[in-house]
Amino acid sequence: MNQPTQPAPNSNLSTVDKLRLLLDITKTISRSLDLDELLNLVMDTLGSLLPYDAAGIYLIDQGTGDSPYVFKSKAIRGYEISFELVEPRLKLGEGFLGRVAQTGKPIISADVSKDDRYFAARGRTRSEMVAPIISNDKVIGAFDLESDKLNAYTEDDLAVLQMLTSQVAIIIEKVQLHEQLVEQKRLQAQLEIARQVQLELLPDHDPDLEGFDISAYVFPTEEVSGDYYDWVEVFEDQIGITVADAVGKGIPAALLMAFLRASIRAGVQTGYASHILLSKINNLLWDSIEDNRFVTAIYGLLDTTNRTFVFANAGHNPPLLIKPDGEYRYVEYGDTPLGMFYDARYHQHFIRFEKGQVLVIYTDGITEAANVNDEEFGQERFAKSVLAGIDLPAKKLIDHIRKDVANFTERKFLDDDGTLFIVKAL
Repeated sequence: MNQPTQPAPNSNLSTVDKLRLLLDITKTISRSLDLDELLNLVMDTLGSLLPYDAAGIYLIDQGTGDSPYVFKSKAIRGYEISFELVEPRLKLGEGFLGRVAQTGKPIISADVSKDDRYFAARGRTRSEMVAPIISNDKVIGAFDLESDKLNAYTEDDLAVLQMLTSQVAIIIEKVQLHEQLVEQKRLQAQLEIARQVQLELLPDHDPDLEGFDISAYVFPTEEVSGDYYDWVEVFEDQIGITVADAVGKGIPAALLMAFLRASIRAGVQTGYASHILLSKINNLLWDSIEDNRFVTAIYGLLDTTNRTFVFANAGHNPPLLIKPDGEYRYVEYGDTPLGMFYDARYHQHFIRFEKGQVLVIYTDGITEAANVNDEEFGQERFAKSVLAGIDLPAKKLIDHIRKDVANFTERKFLDDDGTLFIVKAL
């Protein structure tokens, strides 16, 4: 079914009259922030300015494969509607639309039957005028006007149409910026909710165990954190300790942490040993998450009666162990990250605490924090920072380390989330 066409305008309109009409059209469309409404308003008023029997406004949508891009029709009049008209799949340089998109230059064809650039979309069309919509020196679309008469369009008509397209381009930019701002605010609100939920998943206080001083903290980036720590009481003299880091940041990483927390807490209640628990969680993650997403984690059981820490390491940074005399080492035992390989095996490792000994479990956001010269804080500087504050209570030691990292990077936020979990044997 044909859509109704616009009545032909008064051919005696002066240039001043046309400019006045153009100004009125611009004022009308500038009030809208809805792109589809805006372009339909243009089409509804265009007929009073320029003659046409069929017309369309098309915006370019990048495609793939054999179709470098697709012209999306945003407002059309006077055509028999078909898929080819709604989405003309023209290659670069093909047809009037494709040629205008390629060159950024307008086309006036006095007789389309004698123009080898013409792509037939309407049988009655005899002449045609196409002008590009250009934003930031890039063609983003085109106006297409068709007439049943030969030689219907003049250079003066093209000048009027180009003035209209320039105004439409400005308004499209405004609409797109507004949409981006609305989307940014929506995402920011979602991220804030996710951050609040994530913070509620972290312990609200440090564990209180006889003979030990324990404290932990996550130093997040400006985004939702991919780091996680937890402790859960197993018996009066035993707690399960977890420190983990999901690849990436934002909501996907936070969801992985929520999954890990639930899995570990369920496993603790079941009484699994650390290496068995990580094996089971690994398989759960393998079945549940996308490729190239994984989690590094340390999970272990701290026994205050026997003063031992029995743990398994799933691809996480080696814990730092410092003796009372200042001698330190990184406990370089570890297996593959969680979710990387199905049916991966994990092993238990054993630490017996001496009086005054300190264990620091951390994430790579601390050691890989870089300064303006791309120099990383590193394991050696990290160990020296801990040694410099070794006599401080665990909570104040965390503040001391964070200040050293901040002074080194000269920045308020880390590039990646950073977590510290400190266990001091009193």
